[in-house]
Amino acid sequence: MKKEYLLTPGPTPVPDAVRLAEAQPIIHHRTAEHAEIFRRVSENLKLIFKTKNVVLTFASSGTGAMEGAIINTLSQGDKALVIRGGKFGERWAEICEVYGVRVIPVDVEWGDTAKPQVIEDCLNKEPDIKAVFTTLCETSTGTLSPIKEYGEIIKKRDNTLLVVDAISGLGACDIEVDNWNVDICVSGSQKGLMLPPGLAFASVNEKTWKFAETSNLPKYYFDWKKAKKSLETKGQTPYTPAISLVIALDQSLKMLKEEGIDNVLKRHNRLADATRAGIKALGLELLSKYPANAVTAVKVPDGIDGLELKKILDNKYGVKVAGGQAHLKGKIFRIAHLGYMGTFDIITAISAVEMTLKDMGHPVEIGKGVKSAEEILRG
Repeated sequence: MKKEYLLTPGPTPVPDAVRLAEAQPIIHHRTAEHAEIFRRVSENLKLIFKTKNVVLTFASSGTGAMEGAIINTLSQGDKALVIRGGKFGERWAEICEVYGVRVIPVDVEWGDTAKPQVIEDCLNKEPDIKAVFTTLCETSTGTLSPIKEYGEIIKKRDNTLLVVDAISGLGACDIEVDNWNVDICVSGSQKGLMLPPGLAFASVNEKTWKFAETSNLPKYYFDWKKAKKSLETKGQTPYTPAISLVIALDQSLKMLKEEGIDNVLKRHNRLADATRAGIKALGLELLSKYPANAVTAVKVPDGIDGLELKKILDNKYGVKVAGGQAHLKGKIFRIAHLGYMGTFDIITAISAVEMTLKDMGHPVEIGKGVKSAEEILRG
């Protein structure tokens, strides 16, 4: 028998209490019972987003909420500034292009971020830009973006929205949607919220609803005005929800609320610091210049086959990490410290990396990385 450890940045481990909640007998969604649950989760989601605005929920992956953010606010031919520093920044651009939105790219090296001054310069040069799309944590590189600083720039512009993909960042990396002037913030269930994939969320402020009045892009299922009206008048979704996932979400939000969102963020910071300390103690390099607390991207050392390294971690030690994407395939591996994770998940991850590198003939001192991680985790 081989025990497996899930240390990927989504899906992430699901607590027993959440899995058991999802396993409860199904209920009908057009009932007072379901409306009570859905209203409760919609209110508790506001605590995680740190917002007083409405939070909409959809049965989809996070990409559905990304698509919704575009089709509910923009029109064909509108200009959108898209920060592309990884796979998911690129996804914003790809969705825009599908709908005929004109993409103005800000391309940065993977592992870096766009400086706020660059964004301000672009907006000054082209003041008719209707939206700026970015990521809180670029999952493909483990990089944190300066969302607060972007918000300070864009809040002064009534005709421009700040739209943030916090799919892997929410609940791990701090984001204060209201205080940081984020107009739309989207996320998904399978990351920091400790659920299986299948739910997407969007925090939407009052400024955004003005854009929704003039948007002419096609929409049906992801019509946010319909979703808002159904939530506010009935405590429901316009179409059949993922009932069991909503019930599981009710439980996961209860757990996060009991821990306290700021304590949740502190836990993620400690796990991230320990992971990076352990990695650096082994002589390995981080990819990101601005590491996020959701996932750590590690450069594969010279002379090591990155695909083989991941294969050994998976197959010999049962430790499931993520590999690199696009041009980083085989060049990095990514260790998540996200959601339902704690001290010994990090010890397991660092120990497995040590043993794998030793197996592959890389000069590594067994226990050195674990020792450095433990020094932080004991604090």
